[in-house]
Amino acid sequence: MSHLAHPWRHRALIQILAWRDISGRYRGSLFGSLWSLLTPLLMLGVFTFVFGVVAPTRWPGAQDQGIGMFALRLLAGMVVHALLSEVLNRAPTLVTTQPNYVNKVVFPLEVLGWVALLTALFHAAMALVLLLLLDGLFGTGFSATQLALPLVLAPFALLLLGLCWMFAALGVYLRDLAQLVGPLVMVTMFLGPVFYPRAAMPAAAQPWLALNPITVPVEQVRRVVFDGQWPEWGVLAQYAAIALAVYLFGLWAFSKLKKGFADVI
Repeated sequence: MSHLAHPWRHRALIQILAWRDISGRYRGSLFGSLWSLLTPLLMLGVFTFVFGVVAPTRWPGAQDQGIGMFALRLLAGMVVHALLSEVLNRAPTLVTTQPNYVNKVVFPLEVLGWVALLTALFHAAMALVLLLLLDGLFGTGFSATQLALPLVLAPFALLLLGLCWMFAALGVYLRDLAQLVGPLVMVTMFLGPVFYPRAAMPAAAQPWLALNPITVPVEQVRRVVFDGQWPEWGVLAQYAAIALAVYLFGLWAFSKLKKGFADVI
């Protein structure tokens, strides 16, 4: 039970480390934290051109809605996937790149997962603000259902934190994991509803798409942002239950495996 309470007990430390991580990433750059907005815009332009012009997407009604709405729907999927990508790509080396913390017996290593998640959430929040502004001004407009975005993303963040702890712990003992995670993250993008909706896939493959951790968050984000509908509460509740189980297992595995970190590092 003490492990479950550690975010609250170490909230000041998490806040300091997360802010240092965010500010340190842009220290010395010309545009600073504006890169958190420029990066998704640049990627949006590239993917929109490739999948909307060069190789037209299979999105139903894309021609009627125009390339602008396709770009916004694409951006929504990209933001969710980018959140997963930033957390998981960093996870395998999260502990091994911080040997000084490992050697400090009193340092709560679990907070490193929270720092990685909060840093990724900062970038996701900046991109979501951009998405809402663009959609409000040039897309479907503003709606009350967009207030449900935090409820949609909260279980996703919980699941990512559990996966982050698992990969961080395993990455200490299996250094090849860092090379494996990158391709797996790429698979979640192309076998997820980022460039196409679930309905565009063959009927036999659609149930398998639900196994992708970004499927439910992407679909629910688009539902509340573009369709003006509240989340599918039953679907979200099931996803939240799975996310909680992954969170608890990841925290348990990390707390067990961290006892040998100092010997390996």
